[in-house]
Amino acid sequence: MNHPTGNIAIVLFFLVIAATLAITYWAQKRSKSTAELYAAGGKIKPWQNGWAIAGDLLSASTFLGGAGMFFSAGFDSTIYTFGPLIGFVVMLAYIAGPMRRLGRFTFVDAAATRLSPVPIRIVGAVSALAVTLMYLIGQMLGAGGLIEILFGIPYNIAVVIIGALMVIYVAFGGMLATTWVQVTKAFILTGGMTFVAFLCLAETGFSMDLLYARASEVHALGASLFLPGGMKLSSIEATSLLLAFVLGIPGMPHILMRFFTVPDATSARRSLVIGMSVVGVVYYLVFFIIAPAGVAFLANNPDFMAPGGGVPGGSNMVALHLARYLGGDALLGLMAAAAFATILAVVAGLTVAAASSISHDLYSKVIARDNPSEARERMIFRVSSVVIGAIAIMLGIAFEGQNILFLTGLVFAIAASACFPILVMTMFWSRLTTAGAVAGGFTGLILSVGLIVAGPSVWVQILGHATPIFPLSQPTIISAPAAFIVMIAVSLLTRENTAPAVQPAS
Repeated sequence: MNHPTGNIAIVLFFLVIAATLAITYWAQKRSKSTAELYAAGGKIKPWQNGWAIAGDLLSASTFLGGAGMFFSAGFDSTIYTFGPLIGFVVMLAYIAGPMRRLGRFTFVDAAATRLSPVPIRIVGAVSALAVTLMYLIGQMLGAGGLIEILFGIPYNIAVVIIGALMVIYVAFGGMLATTWVQVTKAFILTGGMTFVAFLCLAETGFSMDLLYARASEVHALGASLFLPGGMKLSSIEATSLLLAFVLGIPGMPHILMRFFTVPDATSARRSLVIGMSVVGVVYYLVFFIIAPAGVAFLANNPDFMAPGGGVPGGSNMVALHLARYLGGDALLGLMAAAAFATILAVVAGLTVAAASSISHDLYSKVIARDNPSEARERMIFRVSSVVIGAIAIMLGIAFEGQNILFLTGLVFAIAASACFPILVMTMFWSRLTTAGAVAGGFTGLILSVGLIVAGPSVWVQILGHATPIFPLSQPTIISAPAAFIVMIAVSLLTRENTAPAVQPAS
């Protein structure tokens, strides 16, 4: 199982690349202004944007990382399902409508409406860059493992290939290309997941009980596979992880940008409902059918196990090996194409958000003082895409071997601690001052990133130290409250004439 795949898989793989490049070429002809580059001119329909939102969240972490984490830790991996769905409800109730009314291109636009724009844009842009770059690492891991298993290409070269494609999609096609790549990918992924889930159940006569019993028999956890405790999280870490998703989803810059691609606030809320529905269906298929089937059919199966234990390519490749088990090279090719489309779409959305933070929030609003040359702003957007692609490649290589889904939890920790507090406090607390927002935003950003680096996931697993400085793998339970506390304290100690806070949409 360590050899490249057959011709069918490779043909389907290249068909996906050809289709997405064609979309990019089409979009490039229609992305002549900054409004079209950043937000597709605000002309996307709610159903299209809803599927694109689902495409933004259904990243490589869902399909590849979700099945891989269940293969290792069992039931505990489902916390990555419930947390994001609660976060979607928070976003629908409090964020979507006001964001569309207040902003123009980025989430920082909404935050800068009441306060001094320059410092707010600086802290907001830096926070957005931290979130998007961390999220890109997980996508690079999935892309590297995927291309490695398809073609036998070394991981490092595979990461460079996906980075180059990412830059092409974003630099030339902008948000319009990203949207349609997301919609296409979401259709492919949802259809593919449904088909794989059907085949998984068919293997056990459509009996969920039999599927779960078989998985319990072959997994090292036994009957505990479907009980909490497989990830060995303390109650504090589990709470922190859940908090990261609940507050992090409404603070994800690349998802928040999607609200500016539709005409109005009502369309923004409708698109979010559609996105939530699609995500919920796919989460159920992955975590409650496909992931247990990966254990049931692959664990202790000599045809699908690596010499040192586990599956070839690491736990992130469980879903693809399951596809080969169920349908040979043809199904593997289909699901590899779906996974690759997933990665391409998500990295495109992330890169749009990161490049927009640089070209719009920093260059246009801070350096050019809101009087930029459109041509220069578009050039900076494209150059930023290249730089972000290069950084993502380096980080993807550095984090090789990490579980994608675990890294995603760290991404949401940064969003929950830096982006979300700035956004929600600016919108709904009238006494917030610029000094308070900046102090709290940087507190959440520095604490979340610093504690991640000092924790087990980086200090021990990446940097190779014996013990971590910070004992928790998830810092949100400390960093997010600290951001809010600092914002409130500094705001109460300072004064500023600000516009009134907005109210949640009814």
